[in-house]
Amino acid sequence: MAKSANYKRKLLILAKMLLERSDEEHPISRQEMQEELERWGLTAERKTLYDDMEQLQELGLDVQSRRGRGGGWFIGERRFELAELKLLVDAVQSSRFLTKRKSDALIRKLEGLTSVHQARQLQRQVYVDRRVKTMNESIFYNVDRLHEAIAANRSITFRYFEYNAARERVFRREGAKYLVTPFGLVWDSENYYLAGWDELHHELRHYRVDKMADIVVTSVKGVPKGKWAPEGYARRHFGMYAGQPCQLRLRCRNRLAGVVVDRFGLDLPLAADGEGYFTASPEVVVSPPLWGWLFGLGDGVEVLSPDWAVDAFKSWLAAVAAVYNPAPDGEESLETAKESIPGGTQHGGSDTAGTGPV
Repeated sequence: MAKSANYKRKLLILAKMLLERSDEEHPISRQEMQEELERWGLTAERKTLYDDMEQLQELGLDVQSRRGRGGGWFIGERRFELAELKLLVDAVQSSRFLTKRKSDALIRKLEGLTSVHQARQLQRQVYVDRRVKTMNESIFYNVDRLHEAIAANRSITFRYFEYNAARERVFRREGAKYLVTPFGLVWDSENYYLAGWDELHHELRHYRVDKMADIVVTSVKGVPKGKWAPEGYARRHFGMYAGQPCQLRLRCRNRLAGVVVDRFGLDLPLAADGEGYFTASPEVVVSPPLWGWLFGLGDGVEVLSPDWAVDAFKSWLAAVAAVYNPAPDGEESLETAKESIPGGTQHGGSDTAGTGPV
């Protein structure tokens, strides 16, 4: 019995040593293995080490060997290739919804999936323009709790907050709890959003997950998902702002075809409209970020319909121009122009039904 126990212990030590300290460029010699086993009070002859390597191979480890000077045994194929781990580390480091503390912890765990030598290559620094890490450490666990509620089709309660100028939390609805049936999670603009049915306003809304607090999965069965279409939700909401939905008809110069396809996808029809132009009619939610996107395209795009959207775009342009060219007395003021813009509430909105998430 003792001999069998020692043999199992020996295999575990050798497997741990190979996984942690070996790779193709850093094989472990027979002498190094014997010294490590002796440190644990175990001995190994040359022949038994070869047998041990065969046993580890049968157990699923890709143990490879190299003969000659500087040779030895090493782990060949691993569950994650080094290039894959580098991509995961870059994604974790650049993700805004993870705090720096949680990012560091995840990267340390990823480093444990390769040898200590290759792990040094994972100690990278990814620079993302204007990256701001979230201040809410609980988001990591919020996401897991929300997935639990979605899978079980259960309603959740939570409180929702914003930060004021002093970087303090200010809770919406004076801290009252929200009751929502979660439909799905949306990743957009480097943030997680929960889309769900707001049971107070009886409509579909979305919420920034890092601004949700005290999430509780209830025993209440959720409402049917109905017309929830996750694949197009983020595409319609520019910057995840709320607003009035519509089918916006655009006339664009042909040089902008790639820009339109990148934004709305290949399934959006583009119809030729005179020499050098095409029209497109994407389903969108009207909001300031939509106007900003259109403004960035300059005179290469024109909003054709609906009429109220054309008027709203004109009012938005007038409001921006008024900041730099104040209107004389008696003409439309900046505030008057702003009031004519429908929607325009980002991931948090007001408590007015129909303006978006609250």
